[in-house]
Amino acid sequence: MDLISSILAPSRILIDAKVTSRDELFALVSDLFERDSGVPARKIRDGLLQREKLGSTGLGMGIAIPHQRIKGLKEALGAFVRLAQPLAFDAPDGEPVRLFFVMLVPEQANETHLRLLAELAQRFSDRAFREVVCAATDVPAVRQAFGGGHAAG
Repeated sequence: MDLISSILAPSRILIDAKVTSRDELFALVSDLFERDSGVPARKIRDGLLQREKLGSTGLGMGIAIPHQRIKGLKEALGAFVRLAQPLAFDAPDGEPVRLFFVMLVPEQANETHLRLLAELAQRFSDRAFREVVCAATDVPAVRQAFGGGHAAG
């Protein structure tokens, strides 16, 4: 199992989520992260919003990787969200975003943070990978695309 799939639990994979704003998206994933980490959802949401104020985490091609270092978090966590309808997200190509990988890392985990961002950027730059996650009809298919197979963890 690679680094990305090791932080992506099936319970944090959402397919065709119906959100209409960045705030709704961040509230949705913050609730998932709170359940698994114990870090308050409000702290997570506020952190993600603060990070976006520094510059959009949109990559282009319909992809964004919102991320934040969170004080008190014990391990890196990821969530994958594919939206039912793309969302304007200030991506560099001006295109709306449908695929989100939201990542949280412990405050001091600089190396892990950078390795995860690099792996995610490389993975999403692969057109075949993007097509697989866009076409996936269930959580196991998304996990398999990310290298997690059909494992429950």
